[in-house]
Amino acid sequence: MPPVIVLVRPQLGENIGKAARAMLNFGLTEMRLVAPRDGWPNPQAGPAASGADIVLAHAKVYDSVAEATADCAHVYATTVRKRGVTKPVITPEAAATAIRAEGGQSAILFGPERSGLGSDDVAIARTIITVPINPEFGSLNLAQAVILVAYEWSKGENLASPPSVELDPPASQFDLEGLIVHLDKMLDESGFYFPPHRTTVTRRTLRSLLTKPAWNAQEVRTLRGVLSALEKPRSR
Repeated sequence: MPPVIVLVRPQLGENIGKAARAMLNFGLTEMRLVAPRDGWPNPQAGPAASGADIVLAHAKVYDSVAEATADCAHVYATTVRKRGVTKPVITPEAAATAIRAEGGQSAILFGPERSGLGSDDVAIARTIITVPINPEFGSLNLAQAVILVAYEWSKGENLASPPSVELDPPASQFDLEGLIVHLDKMLDESGFYFPPHRTTVTRRTLRSLLTKPAWNAQEVRTLRGVLSALEKPRSR
């Protein structure tokens, strides 16, 4: 059962929308809001969600964390500070594994943007989720925190990978040779090959450079066009 994402006292509608966008990208759809500062619904959330409207449309509002998690068998609190609470502290990856192995509904708590979860919020959770982070700068925004957790959950889901894009086939040797000859002629006429005794080595280096990447036909044509423009500039 996918976990529910609980945003505790979120402050900005834009951040709620961005969190919804992060959730839906990785297969999570159930959002619960605890005492959102500016009320709900919030007109700023929709544009920030960038199409994740299904998450916002079904979001439920609660007065307290206890009410929002009343039907959950497992509650996780996300925080970068341990707060001295003696509870298991695990990574998002470990949390995703545990949630899959557990029976019943799980909830993951995320605190308000300015301060994160309070001690009383963390006390409700049974497990703390945290990520290895720069000890000198632990400052993830709300959507970033959600996306870290959601991504780890998504690894076990059958989500579609981005569609592959077919690359153009490599240019033929004929086309590539035409480019090399074209460039060589321009360089020779410009006096590039100097001193003369280095000409053979320089030409070999240029050929190696131009044959190293897998130029496709369009790229070769484009570069030939560049050379032609340099060779015979037009007044525009």
